[in-house]
Amino acid sequence: MNFQPYPFERLKNLIAPITPKKEGLTLTIGEPQFPTPATIQDALKSHTDELRYYPKSIGEDYLKNAQIGFVQSRFGIKLAPNELLPTFGTREVLFNFPQFLLFDTPNPTIAHPNPFYQIYEGAAKASRAKSIYMHLEKSNDFKPTLSLEQRKQVDLVILNSPNNPTGATLTLEELQIWVRWALEYDFVLLNDECYSDIYQTTPPHSILEASYGIGNQDFKNILALNSISKRSSAPGLRSGFIAGDSKILKSYQQYRTYLGCAIPNPIQRASATAWEDRIESENIRKKYAANLKIAQEIFPDTPIAPYTFYLWLFVGKDIEFTQKLYEQEGILVLPGSFLGRDGGGEGYVRIALVYEESVLKEALKCIASFLNSYLKGK
Repeated sequence: MNFQPYPFERLKNLIAPITPKKEGLTLTIGEPQFPTPATIQDALKSHTDELRYYPKSIGEDYLKNAQIGFVQSRFGIKLAPNELLPTFGTREVLFNFPQFLLFDTPNPTIAHPNPFYQIYEGAAKASRAKSIYMHLEKSNDFKPTLSLEQRKQVDLVILNSPNNPTGATLTLEELQIWVRWALEYDFVLLNDECYSDIYQTTPPHSILEASYGIGNQDFKNILALNSISKRSSAPGLRSGFIAGDSKILKSYQQYRTYLGCAIPNPIQRASATAWEDRIESENIRKKYAANLKIAQEIFPDTPIAPYTFYLWLFVGKDIEFTQKLYEQEGILVLPGSFLGRDGGGEGYVRIALVYEESVLKEALKCIASFLNSYLKGK
């Protein structure tokens, strides 16, 4: 298999020859810089005695019940036990689920946004699938779509709403259009919803809500992914789930018994605590909401979606800007073109809004000042 270098590997090579003049901040990766809540840490520590047990690939009932409870509380959807599987985060699912789903499909086709989380493309390559890049651009409000011919040929569509890196989010009505397409053209629709709990005021919708709302209450062809990495500041727990179509999940569950991706029991205990939590996750959400507000104030001419924790900033020449910003200010951002193909992401940089307000505010002010002088120099 011929995989493209990961964006952070490309970034490392890009800045290798550069010695920054100042000590700055790394704003490239979506890794929460807020502490993991003590309740989650305590749950992990207090169950280390369970390391002597082999974990089940299907997950323990207490974890599944906590995740089902989260879906009901957050989205108003009561799932049956066979409509959700606990997973080892969502990255592993995004990579292996397409391989499982498309194994017996001749000449499979996957559609996903462009720019994108790199696992989408990696999964397509590992599945021997043709990729349809759904271009996210200012002209289409950074929202994905497919032509009629593409809808007829695609086998799996991966959406990402709220979106990384653009922050664009599909409305309930737009998600319902996608559900109708999945049913009409008989493709599987998977929405990566890992940023669903990062928002300013109004929570975004789930593809499960859209499916239920149009009468597809058994979620035929519809699946949602979610994790606690962002909402609970706990990416190290690698706790996620896939939920929706029980017929697909039944076979996928059997496939997963061969993967060796079972979550260790102490981590399942801590994860269940995180999924059941409503207080600490709300405090974390408010931190991200405050950061988004800061970004909106510092960059008033840049449309910033009130979702996720990324600033998708237009700078012109994204690679050159990244190099010069790092050299002059020591601040590291991610070139948008490293996240896309065929021009996807070009001209933009992704900035992760993951630090405490005081730290982030000074960094964003510095970037704004530098960008102003950089564009004038053009």
